[in-house]
Amino acid sequence: MAAPIWLWAFSVALTLVPSVFGNSEGDALYTLRKSLTDPDNILQSWDPNLVNPCTWFHITCNQNNRVTRVDLGNSNLSGHLVPELGKLEHLQYLELYKNDIQGTIPTELGNLKSLISLDLYNNNISGTIPPSLGKLKSLVFLRLNDNKLTGPIPRELVGISSLKVVDVSNNDLCGTIPTSGPFEHIPLNNFEKNPRLEGPELLGLASYDTTARKGHVNAIKLRIRYESA
Repeated sequence: MAAPIWLWAFSVALTLVPSVFGNSEGDALYTLRKSLTDPDNILQSWDPNLVNPCTWFHITCNQNNRVTRVDLGNSNLSGHLVPELGKLEHLQYLELYKNDIQGTIPTELGNLKSLISLDLYNNNISGTIPPSLGKLKSLVFLRLNDNKLTGPIPRELVGISSLKVVDVSNNDLCGTIPTSGPFEHIPLNNFEKNPRLEGPELLGLASYDTTARKGHVNAIKLRIRYESA
């Protein structure tokens, strides 16, 4: 006797479940591929017709076929980032350093709640650092140095207790350097070569010891007392 139609439909639905997640992530990554120029065919294996992107080169997935790494550093790519990257909710490592990527950092990257490392250094990225990155509570490495970023360092980043490395050197940032939270232990050379980034050492309001973070904190306090006097 033939199986009931509802049982057949249920079995079909079960076979589709694993690919639903994969296809949405594959669509997001394929959107990135279309936004990039790839003269060396690094992204040739990124075929949107596959069930999920876990078989693509430079992509790593977990045991549930969810994308956890995108490794495209030093790949001679140009183009821009896309908001769809924010859909990769299990992504832990986004490695796009040493390319020629332009445009801005999508605010949607703040949706990557599992992200541990965001490496966009040595590109031509412009615009501001999105305050939405402050939502990345698992973030350990934030390397945005050697770009064309403008605006202040978002104070939202101070609330990321897991941050160990922040490098925004060689941009065009302005405002002041945070000194609380994880920024208390970030070396000062990770902020250098930002001509408009203010600090006591740049304004000449206090002596400053570049070999000691404590000197920077004391200089900040001295500047506050100076300006409020």
